[in-house]
Amino acid sequence: MNAFDHDLERGLRNRRSVLGDAWVDRSLSRANAFNADFQAFINRYAWHEVWGRPGLEHRSRRIIVLAITLALGRWEEFELHVRAALSGGDEASRLTVDELKEVLIQSAIYAGVPAANTGHALALAILKELGEAPEHQALHARLAPALQPASVPEIAHPGVGRSHFTRSAPALHFTVRGTPLGQAAPCTFVLSHGLGNDHMVWDALANALVAAWPGARVVCFDHRGHGLSDTPTQACTLPDLVDDASRLLDELAATSATGPLTWIGHGLGGTIGQALAAQSPSRLAALVLAHTPASTAQPSLAALSTLSALTRDGAATDAATREAQADAVMAHWFSDGFRQAQPATVARWRRCLLSAPLGGQGILALAQAAATPPLPTLPTLLIAGALDTDTPPTEARQLLLRHPGAELVLLPEAGHMGMLEQPAAFHAAVLPWLASLAQP
Repeated sequence: MNAFDHDLERGLRNRRSVLGDAWVDRSLSRANAFNADFQAFINRYAWHEVWGRPGLEHRSRRIIVLAITLALGRWEEFELHVRAALSGGDEASRLTVDELKEVLIQSAIYAGVPAANTGHALALAILKELGEAPEHQALHARLAPALQPASVPEIAHPGVGRSHFTRSAPALHFTVRGTPLGQAAPCTFVLSHGLGNDHMVWDALANALVAAWPGARVVCFDHRGHGLSDTPTQACTLPDLVDDASRLLDELAATSATGPLTWIGHGLGGTIGQALAAQSPSRLAALVLAHTPASTAQPSLAALSTLSALTRDGAATDAATREAQADAVMAHWFSDGFRQAQPATVARWRRCLLSAPLGGQGILALAQAAATPPLPTLPTLLIAGALDTDTPPTEARQLLLRHPGAELVLLPEAGHMGMLEQPAAFHAAVLPWLASLAQP
């Protein structure tokens, strides 16, 4: 009686779970006196000793194998593992077409474009093969989008979206993730940043929204004088910025069916969202107001006014003062602990602030702006940071009085830039609340 070889059997178990029974059975049926020892070696050492280790789950190991076989040009093994990753073995450990695509793109950087070129060609042939086979009808439905010809200019970076500018002046820059312009979207999210930063503050949340609502359209825009939008040529008031936002929404509605619109604003962006809601109550379906003041008299506004007064026409008249004012703004934006723990992040947003071609009079006009008119009753979420010295929790509680029925979430470890300091907690506040609405 032959002893039960546990290592060999475990190796075969792992091999079948990765490659599938059909392929392993074919491989074993071709064993002969010449290659039997090699078969046993592979099963024992590759499939048991390595694939059986608990440190990485099988999906991660699939990705590693694909990247290495592509880099080394081991095309027979590469094709075997592409086919297995898409349709063979344990379904829970398979890769999606999008994940395979990301492996190929990542490999192009580290293994070279020619290798990734060949990998794309071989993978596409396998995708077509699997999609056309009658026994893979469900797989065909899943692969169909990857098999359609794509117009290269229409492909946007999946983590950033596609950049657009309003047709009306002053031109506002905005990005679109999810459903592109020209197509109907079941719901639309418009994300509006605060004073002195730009649309990039919303990168993480915008991507999280697209993941949570795949059919949605997520729009992030730069206010006048910020990011890539036009620079003010004269004093810019809060009503001017509200009109800018209204123009943007008009253009979105004219080119695409937008669905119910949720406005997510930070600081000044929240103030603009409230003004829009007061002007056109039917335009917005919900509001998320993060670190938004009850009035526009924020502590950091004076520092921003001085800073921008020194940068009219983009020319600094006193570089030392300008740098000092930027430091003062950072002290209001970020908590002490975060500035110590994440100096590179703080430096990045400091550079963003100093690069903004804001006119001094424009900032001053915002500081003197009147309070927002009475607001309609809308589903509203307020987010405040316990460590925020710019719009402290007391401001959020005052704002709560203006929004009957609103929900207030306090982020215990966040300063004024909660989406940057505590992104996980920020998302945990926003996403479930939006999901609780009948229609976000």
